[in-house]
Formats: sequence, C-alpha cells, structure tokens
Amino acid sequence: MELRTLGRTGMRVSPFCLGAMMFGAWGGSDYDDAAPVINAALDAGINFVDTADVYSWGGSEEIVGRALRGRRDEIVLATKFHYPMHPSGHAPNRGGNSRRWIMRAVEDSLRRLGTDYIDIYQVHRPDPDTDLEETLEAMSDLVRSGKVRVIGTSTFPAEQLVEAQWIAQRRGLVRFRTEQPPYSILNRVAEAAVLPTCERYGVGVMTWSPLSEGWLTGRYQDEIDLSGGRQAAHRAQFDPALPGNIRKREAVERLIKLAAEAGCSLVHLALAFARAHPAVTSVILGPRTLDQLKDLLASASVGVDDELLDRIDEIVPPGTALNQADSHYTAPALAEPALRRRRDLTTATVIR
Repeated sequence: MELRTLGRTGMRVSPFCLGAMMFGAWGGSDYDDAAPVINAALDAGINFVDTADVYSWGGSEEIVGRALRGRRDEIVLATKFHYPMHPSGHAPNRGGNSRRWIMRAVEDSLRRLGTDYIDIYQVHRPDPDTDLEETLEAMSDLVRSGKVRVIGTSTFPAEQLVEAQWIAQRRGLVRFRTEQPPYSILNRVAEAAVLPTCERYGVGVMTWSPLSEGWLTGRYQDEIDLSGGRQAAHRAQFDPALPGNIRKREAVERLIKLAAEAGCSLVHLALAFARAHPAVTSVILGPRTLDQLKDLLASASVGVDDELLDRIDEIVPPGTALNQADSHYTAPALAEPALRRRRDLTTATVIR
C-alpha cells in the first residue's frame, strides 16, 4: 500500500487508517473478534490505527494495545481525549480539554494501550469552557516529555484551527499537526473551510465517517429501525421523516445508479471520493468483521476521474451537507439560544 506523508509531520502513513470504534462493547465485539481484523489490516499494509479513550469506555484502547504487542513500532498509533469517561456522560472533571483532565487521560490511555508513547494525541472535540491556550500548553508539555509525538484535533471548525496556530506561534507552544473531520459525499462541509485551512498550515488530515454513518452502504434506503441502538440515539441523522434525511435518501438513490454506471459498488465509490481530495492524507475505515474489512480494502483499486466527480457535484454540491446534523459540531452561539438573544427587554419593544 503506497504511503503518504501526514501533513508536515514527516510520518508516512497508509491511505487507509484502521478506526477502532467498533472494537469492544460499542461494536458488540471482544478481543477474539477484533484481533483478527486488526492483524489482517496490518498484514494488508495499513500502518495507521486510530482509537479514543471513550470508545467502549477504554475497551477499544485495551483491545488495540493487546493486538499490537510485538508490532507497536511498525504502527502510527493515534488516540483521543475529551468526552466524559463514564457511560452516563456525567463525570465532573473526568472529561473536557483542561490540563487537569489531559494529564490524567494520557496516563490512562498509555496504560490501556500498553505503550510508553502515543504517536498522535488528539482533542476529540472543542471545549467552549476551556481556553485553547490551556489545552495547547498541557499538550505541549506531553510532547516535550516524550509521551506524545504529535498533537491534533478532531472535528474542529476552521476558525479554531487558525486560532490554535496563532496561539502556538505567539506563545512558543507545539502546534496542532493533524485534524480529523467528518467527510463524505453526503457531508462535504469540510471542503468549504476546514480542508483549505489544513492545506494552508500543513496540517495532515485523516477523515472519518466516509460512509456517512452507513448511509452510503445503501442500507437505509428501506426501513430504518428507530426503536433502539445508534439510530435511536442519533435520531436527527436517521429519522426518515426529517427533511435532511429525505434529501440523503434521494441522493443515495442517485449515487447507487452512478456507481453502477461506473462499474463499482456505492461503498467503493464513497471511499474513492473521500480519498481523492488533495488535502486528505488518510481515510478512516471502521470495520467490525473481517468480511467488512476485505470489502473496504478492495476499494483501493477504485479511482474517480474529473467527469465522475462532476457528476457527484451535481448530486451534492461542494462544501455542503444534506443534513447539518451530520457535521457533528454546532457552534455554541447556535446551540445555546441565550448566546444569540438579547435579554434586556426594559427598553425594547417586544414583537409577538
């Protein structure tokens, strides 16, 4: 598998990265299920593995660490922190982007992964309650101590990526060197600002959800069970009655026909599309089984030419998302009504 340089880190990684979210309780698997998938991916030439502390509440990191024993030095290993480390989601000071939590989280991840260093340590999401400077200072200390080689982000908006670059330069701190945005045919928001910003600053990009939460497998063209599981927990992304999901279903119908005309499956077309953007170094695959991994890897032989990309543009315009919920980040000013509504009504005329 031809390797690519990850931004300006100097690290060479495969164009596919093995995502480990489905390893552990979240994916209904244990070590015996996951280890063959991990080993098959490495044997196929993948040298890049991404996980996070929150996946199965540490279970994914433990499985990955155990599976990589004896092969650790061959692999560029990435993990993430931010989300509360408790199934309830309520764990004061056991999450977020503060120095207090970062210093604890990295030690926990190192222990679970069975390693003394992490190649890429990433902030899983922005934290509006913590200054970026505080986060960068703590992560810079981890790099200088040798526990972390490179620091990065996941699902950060372009303005925060730029702010972080300026803070690092002004304060003499280590810069974010990688970004991990969601990116697929159905969610192209990253093309508008995030991917150009990464190119401008030499930030390496590994994209996640190239199959748009499974929509680009075609499985949601029929009935969608909203009674439980991920579909129920993320109803905004799956409820077939919502306008954004109606648009996705219509787009997928057209994309299935386009893939057939191109002589490939929709899955392979989707992966080839994500891999084709010049800012993208690696595309994260999230298989749960060996059969799924084999099918995903087979997409490596599929390419997309300008004519095919133009036809995709006609179905989903560049820089857009058919459902905003698929972007997985809402600016606090939009998410919290109090931040966009003036409360001083003493001198204002209220219009009802």
